[in-house]
Order: sequence, then structure tokens, then C-alpha cells
Amino acid sequence: MRVLGIDPGLRNLGWGVIDVDGSRLSHVANGTLHSIGEGLPERLLSLFQQLGAILTQYAPHTSAVEQTFVNKDGAGTLKLGQARGIAVLAPAQYGIDVGEYAPNTVKKTVVGVGHATKDQIAHMVKMQLPGAVLTGPDAADALAIAICHAHHAASRARIAKASQIRVRA
Repeated sequence: MRVLGIDPGLRNLGWGVIDVDGSRLSHVANGTLHSIGEGLPERLLSLFQQLGAILTQYAPHTSAVEQTFVNKDGAGTLKLGQARGIAVLAPAQYGIDVGEYAPNTVKKTVVGVGHATKDQIAHMVKMQLPGAVLTGPDAADALAIAICHAHHAASRARIAKASQIRVRA
């Protein structure tokens, strides 16, 4: 299974692609998309087009996006939410399911604690994806989101399989 993780942002949108084979995770690619344009519509369109190119190039089977947290700046939160809309819409346009995870869930899954620092996240991503060269903190976060989705998808599959076994018995 190929997973695309997306760390939404209006200026910088991190992305990371991993392959999952059972419990084995392997790094495919990662990067950061930078919005282009002066107005909000142009910037959102540029992110949408760039993310579409990533989806076409790497052909993920599933994707995951970090949920938006509300901060003190309401206008900033709203703009981030619009960038997150692009991060959800682009994969959906390709028929790809999108998982959504709270920031603390991603941190707890990858690092083991819900209030990990960016440095701790990057370190654990490198540990779980040996040989991966991280292109920046947004890309590291996106890979962490992909890892989180892979772990949660595997757990859901085990639960579904166990319930099918019980139904047959």
C-alpha cells in the first residue's frame, strides 16, 4: 500500500510518500509545496495543481491529512482551513480515501507522546524510515502523518479481520 501524508499550510504544504508492506515501512519521497500568487485564490490554486502533480507522479492508494487546530488568530485558522480543504479535495478528486488525524494523535503514534517537538518528530521519522533524507520540517510532519495513517489502517484491518473470523465461527 502506498500512503501520501499531507501537512497542510497556505505558504508551505508538506507532503511525504511511504510504502507499507505488512509492518515494513519504506520511504518513497517527500517535499514541500510553496504557494504561488498574490491573492488567496491564486495561492490555493497553485497548491491544488502542485499536489495534483504529486498524486499523478506517486499514485498513492490512500492519503492522510492533519486536522486543523484552532489558534489565537481566527483569520489565520480560517486560511489554514482553506489550505486543508485543498489537501482533502485533491486526493478525493483522484478517488483516494483521506484519513484525518489530530496533531496529538500523529505525535503519539510516531513519537510515543502527544506533545512532541518538531525535532523529536523528525528524529523518529528517520528512525522508522531508515535512509530517508528529510527536505524540511513540513515534509517530516507529512511523513509522520503517513506513518500514523499506516499504523491506524493496519489496526483497523486487524480488527475487521478478527470480527470476520468471529462471525464465521
